[in-house]
Amino acid sequence: MGIFNVLYIDPGTGGMLFTVLFGIFGVAIFSFRALFMKLKFLSSSDKNAKINDQKIPIAIHCENKRYWNIFEPILDEFEKKQQKIVYLTSSEDDPVFKKDYKYITAEYIGEGNKAFSRLNLLNASVLFSTTPSLDVFQWKRSKNVDCYIHIMHAAKDITMYRMYGTDHYDAFILSGELQVKQIRQLEEMRGIKPRDYEICGVPYLDEMKKRIDNADPVPPHERTVLLAPSWGESGILSRFGDKLIDSLISTGYKIIVRPHPQSFASEKDMLERLMSKYNDPSKVEWNKDTDNFDVLMRSDILISDYSGVMFEFAMVFDKPIIYTDTRFDPAPYDADWIEETPWTFQILADLGPKLDESNADNIKELIDNCIEDKSYLAGREKCRNDIWAHIGESAERSADFIIKKYKEVAAKKSSAPSENKNKKHKKAVKAVKGA
Repeated sequence: MGIFNVLYIDPGTGGMLFTVLFGIFGVAIFSFRALFMKLKFLSSSDKNAKINDQKIPIAIHCENKRYWNIFEPILDEFEKKQQKIVYLTSSEDDPVFKKDYKYITAEYIGEGNKAFSRLNLLNASVLFSTTPSLDVFQWKRSKNVDCYIHIMHAAKDITMYRMYGTDHYDAFILSGELQVKQIRQLEEMRGIKPRDYEICGVPYLDEMKKRIDNADPVPPHERTVLLAPSWGESGILSRFGDKLIDSLISTGYKIIVRPHPQSFASEKDMLERLMSKYNDPSKVEWNKDTDNFDVLMRSDILISDYSGVMFEFAMVFDKPIIYTDTRFDPAPYDADWIEETPWTFQILADLGPKLDESNADNIKELIDNCIEDKSYLAGREKCRNDIWAHIGESAERSADFIIKKYKEVAAKKSSAPSENKNKKHKKAVKAVKGA
């Protein structure tokens, strides 16, 4: 019998054998796909569980130590409430490192791209910050941060940020009702879903008020004029620098110039030129203090443009201001989207006179009349009513709102795993059945 006769299989038996082999092969493929889906599902669940286990409950991002006055009163409230916080700062010498907190963990995350790298991969339930332009430039939303909460640097229009400055935040701590109106206007214009907010007031103004209440009276001194501009092309120093400083020196009063901190980075050449030109401290004092309390306390009048310091000076120190005609260009700001004039400029006439080309040569008379004019007292009270709610309660209200948002996120997360598990299970079963 030849080998071919030995290996011969009749057609019926061969068909049956091939059917069995294909059946075994199909079962193997089916089992492999089922195992793959199960492992993928378990791996995904384990990964999500690990992410949740390592998630920071509440993180705070501070881009520079100059904003410590905003965060300190709120951190103190968290400490009282024994709420654990991770404070991420881009200042190596941030004052937080000198505080003896038990529940606040401070971490230096570097500056620039190094800081953004940390923030862009952050794993936290809530992140609280004063920094605008989230998800606009280098600072991107992390997929593992559930809620971003914003608080402003100063008590003024929230539309005074650069374009799209607050579009990607999820919630806001606000100081007055007018900011709510502005947020809702921008949301409607840009198709953004309405976001949560709480009107809490201004924590750092509350603390400033406490310091004034506890401070010794300012001793008799020569009349002191503080020039405190904002930065940018519309700011005082950019538009009127030399001419205005010369006019102020001619009054014979003590002159203090306090540039906006951002000017030292964005307008370095211009500032260096002015500081070099006016380098006699008996005529001009250049103030760079991180804390502006002392310089505001010893000044009798403030000249500014649209800087938030005007409102600190008027509302907390209850002193008059002179504002300048800077021909503010709203084009780079969110204010350009709103037809009405920003409140920041509407309220100025109630707080003091305007300095322009027509009265710049008589600046001494303008200063004297403004300090002695009692009609601006009512304007300062109106300003407080517009933008500074819940005086004395702002820090506690802010901390409570942040904790509330954290609890909302945590509650949502606690119910999500079972829902996600069911969805993934159904998806896995469907894929297996279709194998």
